[in-house]
Amino acid sequence: MIEKYINTVAQGDNLELFKDIPSDSIDIAFADPPFNLKKKYNSYKDRLEFKEYLNWCKKWIFEMVRVTKPTGSIFLHNIPKWLTYYASFLNEIADFKHWISWDAPTAPMGKSLQPSHYGILFYAKDMSQNKFYEIRYPHKRCRKCGYLLKDYGGKKGGLHPFGPLVSDVWTDIHRIKHNKYRDKHPCQLPIHLLERIILMATDEHDIVLDPFSGTGTSAVAAKRLGRKYIGFDIDEHYVKISENHLLQENPVSKIGEIWVSSYLDELITIRDKDWEGLSHFFNLPVKSTLTDSTKISLRKDVQQIAFDFGFHDKENTLKITNCEYCNAQTADDE
Repeated sequence: MIEKYINTVAQGDNLELFKDIPSDSIDIAFADPPFNLKKKYNSYKDRLEFKEYLNWCKKWIFEMVRVTKPTGSIFLHNIPKWLTYYASFLNEIADFKHWISWDAPTAPMGKSLQPSHYGILFYAKDMSQNKFYEIRYPHKRCRKCGYLLKDYGGKKGGLHPFGPLVSDVWTDIHRIKHNKYRDKHPCQLPIHLLERIILMATDEHDIVLDPFSGTGTSAVAAKRLGRKYIGFDIDEHYVKISENHLLQENPVSKIGEIWVSSYLDELITIRDKDWEGLSHFFNLPVKSTLTDSTKISLRKDVQQIAFDFGFHDKENTLKITNCEYCNAQTADDE
């Protein structure tokens, strides 16, 4: 029965559609459900009574775990308030791995601390069998001089040329704040956020399921990375938008034969295990100690590969010993 759903976004109630998905058949399940905050969805009323909302959430969360393989992972995106309840549900039937804090500031809300992050719960169906890959993101650098913003002291000789391993706090991916940059959907996520999750927990041809597909962000990310996808959404209009997006996408998020994630012509996420193969495509600092002042760039002789992917070659950053802007930024960070 699952075959008819592979590489499609199906319209309908996900609790009904889940009935057609066999247990232990999905590699990762990702959900970004309605937050019950009275958002204006096209056909869904985002306003349920407290207990009604949580009872409904528990049903689809249990279905997500049921259909996930023993090697697979479950990811839930929401505000911290609801994630505390989601975690209590998941703790009954899955293994906690991480609470990922996605730095995404919102407007002040009065008599409280200003909300400054969304959470992504990361659970394993079975911790002993879970598939996971360490991932890296680019070093944070001064926009003017190119120097690293973080002071590594005497350890800069051991820095990775591309960037550090990703932690459970994500500050380098920004939410889509303006309506003109997103579809007619109140809660669209950045595609490269989903690509990071997919690279971290799947292999090529694995199946990614999203029971709240919206306008197809997770499906687009999966297709770009050569994965299979299954999407559910109750709204026919959003399904049509998804289908139009997917018709324009191809599995091209790669350099050579290595899957990567990019944004604005820059690599955003790579797997640590892939660096040895990827490094051949880049100009690297002559000495490891120059990593702090020199940003890697794609080699000109592989530029066509980069153009196919959407990159553009950029010159190495010149070494500047004193930068008032950089020093000011570093001071602000501290």
